[in-house]
This record gives sequence, structure tokens and C-alpha cells, in this order.
Amino acid sequence: MSSTQSRYHEVYARWKADPEGFWAEAAREIDWIKPADKVFDATVGAYGTWFTGAVCNTCYNAVDRHSATRGEQAAIIYDSPVTNSKRSISYTELRDEVATLAAVLQDMGVQKGDRVVIYMPMIPEAAFAMLACARIGAIHSVVFGGFAAKELATRIDDAKPKAILSASCGIEGARTIPYKPLMDEAITLSVSKPDACLVYQRPQCEASLVEGRDLDWQKAVSDARRAGKQAECVPVASTDPLYVLYTSGTTGKPKGVVRDNGGYMVALKWSMGNFFGVEPGEVFWAASDVGWVVGHSYIVYGPLLHGCTAILYEGKPVGTPDAGAYWRVIADHGVVTLFTAPTAFRAIKKEDPGAELLKKYDLSAFRALFLAGERADPDTVKWAEDILQVPVIDHWWQTETGWPVVGNPLGLGALPVKHGSPTVPLPGYTVEVLDEGGKQVAPGTMGAIVMKLPLPPGALPTLWQAEDRFREAYLSVYPGYYNTSDAGYIDEDGYVWVMGRTDDIINVAGHRLSTGGMEEVLASHPAVAECAVIGVKDALKGEVPCGFVVLKSGVQKTPEEIEKDLIGLVRDKIGPVAAFKLAITVPRLPKTRSGKILRGTMKKIADGDSWTTPATIDDPIILEEIGDVLKARGLAG
Repeated sequence: MSSTQSRYHEVYARWKADPEGFWAEAAREIDWIKPADKVFDATVGAYGTWFTGAVCNTCYNAVDRHSATRGEQAAIIYDSPVTNSKRSISYTELRDEVATLAAVLQDMGVQKGDRVVIYMPMIPEAAFAMLACARIGAIHSVVFGGFAAKELATRIDDAKPKAILSASCGIEGARTIPYKPLMDEAITLSVSKPDACLVYQRPQCEASLVEGRDLDWQKAVSDARRAGKQAECVPVASTDPLYVLYTSGTTGKPKGVVRDNGGYMVALKWSMGNFFGVEPGEVFWAASDVGWVVGHSYIVYGPLLHGCTAILYEGKPVGTPDAGAYWRVIADHGVVTLFTAPTAFRAIKKEDPGAELLKKYDLSAFRALFLAGERADPDTVKWAEDILQVPVIDHWWQTETGWPVVGNPLGLGALPVKHGSPTVPLPGYTVEVLDEGGKQVAPGTMGAIVMKLPLPPGALPTLWQAEDRFREAYLSVYPGYYNTSDAGYIDEDGYVWVMGRTDDIINVAGHRLSTGGMEEVLASHPAVAECAVIGVKDALKGEVPCGFVVLKSGVQKTPEEIEKDLIGLVRDKIGPVAAFKLAITVPRLPKTRSGKILRGTMKKIADGDSWTTPATIDDPIILEEIGDVLKARGLAG
């Protein structure tokens, strides 16, 4: 479709001319208990607040309001190749499951405003848990099930949950990962202790319960059901938090991104039709995890607010059982749109480059593939376009924004594709590129990608109990703008090109991880004098962490033994999600005269990019040493 056929420019101009009118119209798609006094109040919050004075309930909008018109329609389809099971849950069944679980939470003492940590695998109960919290006005904080006990403990201490909801185990491919021991250890490590824990027992791994604290999920729910207990939807302010979702912080302390109720619903509902181009009643699949923002926005809340059928998939793109797994799910359930990370398609391409397995499946209902979570390399996008013969839409957003910032708006009519660019800013976002002094740069010039304030509905209003940190991390560097910490440029056609991070967060298969956090773990080893972790290019995962360590003198162990120790240590402290498999011993690290390690230059050497010796370097010879070590390991381009 040519840009002249797309309604994008007209819709974007309408938003720009009257932002409040635009979002007031979008808000009509939501059922409000009480409408907003003001669509936007510039006097409240760090940059203003959306839908002040409104009262609503997110669970009601996602579940209850569909009962009359689509009660028998599937709301969630659970598809688990790792347990060889499938389950379809209608909107009516979902309402009953969620209302009963919400009553159990209330019996556990959870009230409006309390926090509940959810540490769950990809099973329907994870979605029930999120919606049950939303139903009673409790604030959920989902922690990805692959995180180690220490990471979970830091989130428990920050959120101070009244209760934790977990399961006995998760299943990663052929491996069963017991969650309960990790949860127990995290509670031991944390200063803040939950009053109660609800544990879902999976047949693959039974967990022992702590008397007086732990409840058996299945028993508690069946008891509540037998007693006829169901919680009603509790009215909350539109501006009350729906959830807190932790994202990596550069200091090692995670940042609790706060999401409100009203603005989030409005933005998600708008995006489902206008951006993703999906109709109510259709089957939408976000192949992510409920522990990430994509899982919150587009496995649970977005599709259900829109009246779609959401797929909840417990499996991998390859290996469960093969590289045709995604095609099977699409064919089995009539999926019209898939949203996943580019790394999934790199894995499929690696295993089945000719897409032979695709030929076994009927994908006639399939209309579009959306990719986000990391940079979508042009090779992978072109490959997907070739094999699927449908639009492949690269788009860009962040945990903080809650929904897409830049993307090709399929629902408004797609714009011409430029491989390597996620296309254009969506209504709600004014994206600019600034130099270090905060001045706008010319088209095609690299700089810091920023968004003009105010941020639209759905974006974070603050960080959890850390307003000063919110201002400092996002708003202080470029006054009047939100700093994305991404670097890139905008071309002469207004297309945004996101080229990389400007801080120390690396992107491993769509998971944002802090290299600083990994450095803390490496530095804790008794043999390590100093270290630096960088993200190096990886054909499959986008980036993988590479740790450089300088050993203390007089260490008895061999470098090989220590490198093996370090890989195990990161796996233990951060979790398998870090994909940390490369520790390299070096005699010294390149630094500036002021002692700053030159991570950026090391990364360029490792990636095989062109580089120049920084003027501030202390000893230029060290860069050659680093290059030699990397070449010996098969890196450096």
C-alpha cells in the first residue's frame, strides 16, 4: 500500500492539532464508572496526568463487559507443547475463574492498593492472577519466572507485597525448573516478607508448602468455588496503579515502572485496531512471556480489552518440537496476527532456512507478523517477508511506554517499508533526535532519541515510590523531553532509525539486561580484580554478554577454571535469561586517564566495526591486546 492510501498522516495530524480531543474520542471505547473531570491535567504529576477524576476497573473492561456479547467466545487459548496440553477458556469461564481467584486473594487479606508479586510460568493461572488483582484494585508485579532468587528478592523488597502467587515449577524446553525453592530463598533474602503465598501445584513437580504461610492454589480455589465466593469489580481511580513492572536499572537496583488503569486501557484499545489492524473476535498471538511488558500489554490486557482471543503459549520457537512450532500454533488456532521478537525468527531461520516445515501447515487466515523487543535486522525481516508473503512490521517501544511508540500502522493502512527502520511515530508521540547539548539535529544525523512531553496515555507516570529517580532517569537530561536512552536518527521522510542503547543495558533475545548487574556478579568472585561486560553482536540473540576479567595476581586456579566458575555464577545470580557464556581473561582493561573503562570501543572491536583510538585513552596498546584475545576466541568481526 502506498503512503497516499494510508490514513496515518491524517490521523497523526488530527492528534497533533487536538491531543485532548483525540484521546477523549479514543476513551469512548472504554466503559467508565465515572468519566474524567479532565482529559489531561498538566498540573499533576511529573509531566501531567491523563483522565483525572475518572473511575474505572480494568478487569471489568477486559472480561466482564464481554460476557453478554461474546460469553461463549474463547478469551484465552493455552497451548503448551512442553506439557502436550491445550485449553480453551471462554469469556464466561474467564470471568468465573478470575472472580473466584480474586475472592481467594481477598481471603488472604489482599485489599485495594496492596501489592501482589506474581512469579509464574506461562500457564492460564498467570493471566487469571493478573486479572484477579486488577479486579480488586490490588497492584500486581509480575516477575519473570527465569529470574534467580536474588533478583526476585530485590523486587520483593521494593514492592513490599502482601502476597506472592507462584507455581511449583516452570518448564523450559525439556527442563523442569522448580520455582518454589527460588521463591523460598528470595523470601529468606528479602527484608520485606509477604503475609501469604499461593502456590499452583503442577504435576511435573510438586512443591512442599510452608505451614502458616503457603496455601495450595487448587484447594483454595475449589474451596472458594464450593462456598460460592466471587469478588466483584472494585472501582479504582483511573490514575491508580494497575501494576508495577521492574526493568533493569543502570545502578543494579531495578526500576519499578508504574502503569495506571485508565490511560493504559485507552491506549491499548486504540492500538489493537489502529496499529495492529485486528478486529474484535479475531485470534491474536503475542509470543512473549507474562513477565515482560509485551505479555502484560498484548497477551493479557490489549487483546481482552478489544474482545479478541489471546494465545498463551508455553513453548519455544524451535525445539518444541521443531522449527515449525509457530506455524502449527497459527494453523491450529486460526491466528491472524503474530507479535514476537526478531530473535525467534532468527532461531527458526537458523534451524529451517528453507522454511520447509511451513509447507505442512495452512496459514491462510494469517495476515501479519509484528516484530519488536530488539532491533529487527533487515536480513531476518526480508526472510520472513519471503516465506510468509504477508506484511512484516518492525516496531519499537519500551517497558516504560507500555505500547508502541514507532511502527508501521497496519490498521490505518501500512506505509512503505524501509528495512532497518520501525517506520514512523504513532499518534501520542512526538519523537525527536537531539545532540548532547539538547539541540535538534538534521535529518540523518545520529543522536539521542527523545519524546516530547507530555507522554501519551498508557506511558509510565512515574517509578514506584521513586519520583526523584523517575525525573533524574528520564526527564532531567533533556528538559521538556523523555529520554529513551536509545540512539539513532530520523531520515528525511520522518522514518525513525533506532541504532542502539546509549547506556549499559544490552538486549539479549528481546530481554533487556544490565551489563552493570553482570559486572557486579563477576566482581564478586574472589579471583577477579576488575571486569567489564559488553554486549557483542550475535546472529541468533541480537546481542550476547561478553565478560572481560582481569585476575588478581597469585591466583592458584587456571583462567579456564575461573571462566567456567564465572559463567556458573552469573547463571546462579541473574538466571539463565542472561545467556552469559563468554568470560575472557585479559591482562588489563582499556581505560581513559580518568579511569573510565572504554566499553564502547571494546564493543566495536568485538563486533568487527571500525573504531578509532579515543583521545582520552591511557595506553593505546591495550586495545591491540584486547583485539588479539578476541581473535583467539573467534570474535572481532
